[in-house]
Amino acid sequence: MTTHGDIAGRTFVVTGASNGLGLATAQALAERGGHVVLAVRDERKGREAQAALTGGTSEVRRVDLADLDDVRAFAAGLDRVDVLINNAGVMAPPFTLSKQGYELQLAVNHLAHFALTGLLLDRLAAGTGPRVVTVSSVLHKNGRLDFDDLNAERRYRATAAYNNSKLANAVFGLELHRRLTAAGSPVRSILAHPGYAVTGLQAGVQPGLYRTLLTRIGNPLIAVSAEQGARPTVHAATAPGVESGQFIGPGGPGGMRGAPAVVRPAPVATDPGTGHRLWSVSEELTGVRFPLPQPTA
Repeated sequence: MTTHGDIAGRTFVVTGASNGLGLATAQALAERGGHVVLAVRDERKGREAQAALTGGTSEVRRVDLADLDDVRAFAAGLDRVDVLINNAGVMAPPFTLSKQGYELQLAVNHLAHFALTGLLLDRLAAGTGPRVVTVSSVLHKNGRLDFDDLNAERRYRATAAYNNSKLANAVFGLELHRRLTAAGSPVRSILAHPGYAVTGLQAGVQPGLYRTLLTRIGNPLIAVSAEQGARPTVHAATAPGVESGQFIGPGGPGGMRGAPAVVRPAPVATDPGTGHRLWSVSEELTGVRFPLPQPTA
């Protein structure tokens, strides 16, 4: 499966674009003539990332995804979006709450992107070849959505909470696909995951055995570069043949590396009942409601 397609003149919003997968994604899009909006929490790092881009055009806009008020302000400042890439994330930090009081990984990895997608949907629908690409992880298969404790208030395990947030990404992306289809919207909802890539994400993992396994064993022996890890996301965002509802990831053994291919999500991610329930909870927690009907089947 190859990545291709004319993207010159189209606007791509990439969250978490100051380093890692986000920066690699932004670079790949800029090289091919896209206009890239680097959505970053640290504006200084965003400017440094922008200076490294070649080709195309770009701009840096600040957004703190741990603050839903900031997400609203960011969305309000965008005039045009053709493709939204929900890439930013945090991984296995010590227990932390967002400004609105939500567990940080749930807040940043899922809720902020749910809200941002809803707030930009009108501009996406008016765009050229509009898509929403939500970046999940192969670890979503280890996730579990406990709707009685989504905020991990009863028990917090950092790595489990990360897996859960990545499952939420997958459930959201597929439910968004069902709702867009039911509405007859031109917007495509596509999932992507990088496999096992070396990124800045792991720097936020709290010290301990898991971080040691990642940085001293997994990264040197198994991981691919951020540029390779970004290939499924770029493919999902640009390839003409990609269909709404597809999940793009590395096609190699275990989904860890290889050329972009259509991969299978965990069965729970495809369950419409789970999708509807997470959607309802997410609307309640973010205060953002999409102008989309609930699918009837």
